Amino acid sequence: MTTFGARVHHAMRERGPLCAGIDPHSVLLHDWGLDDDLAGLERFALTAGEVLAPRVAVVKPQSAFYERFGSRGIAVLERLVTTCRDAGALVLLDVKRGDIGSTSQAYADAYLDQSSPLAVDAITASPYLGFGSLEPMFATARRHDAGVFVLALTSNQEGPEVQEARTGEGSGGTVADSVLDHLRALNTGSEPLGSFGAVIGATIDGAGHRLDIDGPVLAPGYGAQGGTVDDLRRIFGAGVAHVLPSTSRELLREGPDRLGEAADRLNDRLRQLGA
Repeated sequence: MTTFGARVHHAMRERGPLCAGIDPHSVLLHDWGLDDDLAGLERFALTAGEVLAPRVAVVKPQSAFYERFGSRGIAVLERLVTTCRDAGALVLLDVKRGDIGSTSQAYADAYLDQSSPLAVDAITASPYLGFGSLEPMFATARRHDAGVFVLALTSNQEGPEVQEARTGEGSGGTVADSVLDHLRALNTGSEPLGSFGAVIGATIDGAGHRLDIDGPVLAPGYGAQGGTVDDLRRIFGAGVAHVLPSTSRELLREGPDRLGEAADRLNDRLRQLGA
């Protein structure tokens, strides 16, 4: 296998930059005419995967919406991951895990060891127990050519309370700046792109932060949450070619019959970013 960074770089060039979320909200299940139960979850998730995975570079299921159905929901998630990877999409599992020591390693083994039944191409991770606490995830990702996207500057309104706090170390930059610096160091020398990404919202200000990390950037908040192509250009500048704008509701609310057309339309709009 090639590195995750190389795979995602190639996938974005071949399929466009759109990252499609498959998040089975209760409201969306009802909008699709489905019950909010295991059967509805399975129908929704696998239909969305079958339509989206052949079209987009990255599919991003949010694990919590499957976990709420217990072990049978996780079984649906496993089937979705297999369906999407078989169709050629990279799977980024949105789990936002973060812990220390053997627990951090167990999370890494669950999602990044390719012998695991829940193995994916990359996961999201939280650095707020200290960036070094994620080292088991980085090490496991290296061994298995997987990726890790670390929360840095998120689009939720509560985020700045932690992310914009000053560290008091070195030049006294923010917590977010420290996360970005660590990621940049991890990706040094990687070609064509590093395997360790940042999560940076498509609706943030971005002023005063160095956002180019020589790796991919996941940009949630595009579409239904208000982020636009112009916002992406404003926030990321020349680094926008490495950005995966992510949307879930913008696509899924179109329903199963119009989902593929909506994904193609969004992706075509986003291809302008790499032009």
